[in-house]
Amino acid sequence: MIHPVILCGGGGTRLWPRSRLAHPKPFLPLLGERTLFEATLDRCSDRTIFAPPIVVTGSGHIDFVQAQSATVEDIRIVVEPSARNTAPAIGLAAALLPADAVMLVCPSDHHIADEAAFLAAAQSAAVLAGQDWLVALGIEAKRPETGFGYILRGDPIPGGYRVQRFIEKPDHARAEQFLKDGGYSWNGGIFAFRAGNYLRELAQHRPDMARSVQQAVAAGKRVGTMFHPDPAAFAEITPDSIDYAVMENTSRAAVVAADMGWSDIGNWEALKNARTADADGNVQLGAGELVDCRNVMIDSDGPRVSVIGLEDVVVVVDGDEILVTSMAGAQRVGKLGGASSQ
Repeated sequence: MIHPVILCGGGGTRLWPRSRLAHPKPFLPLLGERTLFEATLDRCSDRTIFAPPIVVTGSGHIDFVQAQSATVEDIRIVVEPSARNTAPAIGLAAALLPADAVMLVCPSDHHIADEAAFLAAAQSAAVLAGQDWLVALGIEAKRPETGFGYILRGDPIPGGYRVQRFIEKPDHARAEQFLKDGGYSWNGGIFAFRAGNYLRELAQHRPDMARSVQQAVAAGKRVGTMFHPDPAAFAEITPDSIDYAVMENTSRAAVVAADMGWSDIGNWEALKNARTADADGNVQLGAGELVDCRNVMIDSDGPRVSVIGLEDVVVVVDGDEILVTSMAGAQRVGKLGGASSQ
């Protein structure tokens, strides 16, 4: 059985004003009627493949998590006392599982269009994880994307490849070269490994973090379906991601290829690309009209939006807030004052 560990954190401020700190991206129905979090649960709902999920989240998201997972039997919710990034969050889940349990770490706010391809990749990764590999799902790179980290494949192993190295977000020229060279994939933040193996690697490369995680779990408390780690022990942790803390340091990193229609829905351009466009590349949700436009998206929850003669533009209306940005500027939406304060 594969044990899904679903990470629910962050504010999703690059999708402001639709996504706000008080109602963040994972819990919004941005693609269809189901929220991104609900869709993540749905992908891991086959109980012949997946055990009941563990959701790791902060106290500010508990109400959303409970409301949107109410029909999921035997779910466990780990409530982080404070935000310490992904490495310790995953450590909490690992410490609550049997050492030989195979974990599949999934962000709660990503979109995967091809569920069959996801399941195939997850099962391949689980086989390697059972052989004590720490496995990343490598998303097929289809364009020179500068917003993602990359994974360079190394020597083949049965079911996948060794990781030659992880690469930070490149500039456009390097990203183009990666596509030409081949062998590179996007790092989508989906990982598989045995719980005990992860904790051993964490203890080797971040011993202080591993110790604090174990102390936080040992002194933690269960309340119904929720587990509350000890706040004092957890507060001692220096925040770090799984990439920096473990995956870039282990000698047992592997990658499994995954071409599954993945998107991190990381900004308005990414969301636009995940939606169905017309022949001119335009996307319209809500009342509006587009005339002589190319690659324009309007997304309004009320007022009618009319756009004439523009290209590569997003217009969003959410209540009394309005956003107008070029596609090129979509990455910077999270830096707006309104995005960081609401």
